[in-house]
Amino acid sequence: MTKKILIVDDSEADLTLLQSIVAEAKYQTVLARSGEEAVSKAKQEKPNMILLDIIMGEMDGFSACRELSSSPETANIPVVFVSSKNQKVDHIWAAKQGAKALISKPYRQEDILSQLQSYA
Repeated sequence: MTKKILIVDDSEADLTLLQSIVAEAKYQTVLARSGEEAVSKAKQEKPNMILLDIIMGEMDGFSACRELSSSPETANIPVVFVSSKNQKVDHIWAAKQGAKALISKPYRQEDILSQLQSYA
């Protein structure tokens, strides 16, 4: 059975790039463009893993991750942040929200593939 990856980013360019990397690695992709949509789609689609941007509109990635981690329906889904935020404090904060890792933009395709292999 093909594993399903939820990709969340409010940038259409970043969403398209991540989708192509994930699809090329033979995973099924589900897309969301906001934190709110990420939480809703995670509950509906039950993905094997979530790639989540941090800097988004009304609900940022940290808030979405907190909500996903606290819901019994989604608490066991691994979340990996993909973001331009790359300070030490961002990595610490990501872990405190329940994320498995934070990949910094610009990233290499290998960085994404490595996380897929580890957590999906």
